[in-house]
Amino acid sequence: MAYKGITFRKELHIDQIFSLHYFEYMSTFSFPGEAHNFWEFVCVDKGEVTIGAGDAVHTLKKGDIAFHEPNEFHWVRANGSIAPNLIVISFSSKSPMMNFFRKKILRTDDFARNILARIITEAGNFLEGRLDDPYQTTLHTKSSLPPGSGQLIQLYLEELMIYFYRKYSDLSSVAEEKPDKPDKTVRENIDTEVFNRIVSYLGQNLSGRVTIEKICKDNLIGRSQLQKLFSKKSGLGIIEYFSQMKIEAAKELIRTGQMNFTQISEKLGYTSIHYFSRQFKKVTGMTPSEYASSIKAMADRSHRK
Repeated sequence: MAYKGITFRKELHIDQIFSLHYFEYMSTFSFPGEAHNFWEFVCVDKGEVTIGAGDAVHTLKKGDIAFHEPNEFHWVRANGSIAPNLIVISFSSKSPMMNFFRKKILRTDDFARNILARIITEAGNFLEGRLDDPYQTTLHTKSSLPPGSGQLIQLYLEELMIYFYRKYSDLSSVAEEKPDKPDKTVRENIDTEVFNRIVSYLGQNLSGRVTIEKICKDNLIGRSQLQKLFSKKSGLGIIEYFSQMKIEAAKELIRTGQMNFTQISEKLGYTSIHYFSRQFKKVTGMTPSEYASSIKAMADRSHRK
């Protein structure tokens, strides 16, 4: 019996990446702008920013993703009150499909955010140094890499772009025929909904001291189900997850620059500034003072440009 194979046609190909960043900006951050001969997108993971794209000015909120075509001058600044978190990735591609993304601002959904999360996670395995230097012009790979790390980043980026094209292009009916998360089972959808609801509940109680019993009571969920859910979705226990949420909130308050460490500690329900500092260093590897200094140094550098 003779077999005849099918050669895959690659409709979108990412050739190179030039930057891959996850930024936690101060509320006063301002990047004066640049232009380069490759693509870039900026996605707001948290907060709000104003961007310039050529002659146009746009406000991006959480979940928005804006694409800058090659040689388009672009800039970004925080709004002065909200400390934003951004994902910024630049890359080259000569694929005709990329023409669709010129001047585009799109919305991310759970599926797209999961791809972005995989890219950021894999970047930690692949790239040397921090992911939060806006003036980095050369990427360096680690000397010891997990197998296929760079290839996975390329594949995830290509998957992300194809997904957006299918969902938003008038030429594709796939997005109309299928839900945003076709690979999710009904059970997984329910779990995700419950998980997101409890995370929202935790976010509303960052200033308090919650217990597992109180979380279960307020959210009508059993203790074992709660623990299993958070282990599955985050890889953490519920209290550890809550502690990390508190520290993320503390980092944002530090970057906003309107409260001192004692006030932040009290606002987030810590029993003492010393306990707050220990927890902060446990999660971030830095003391609050060290974190504030590193962010301030980055902001000072941007203002000198």
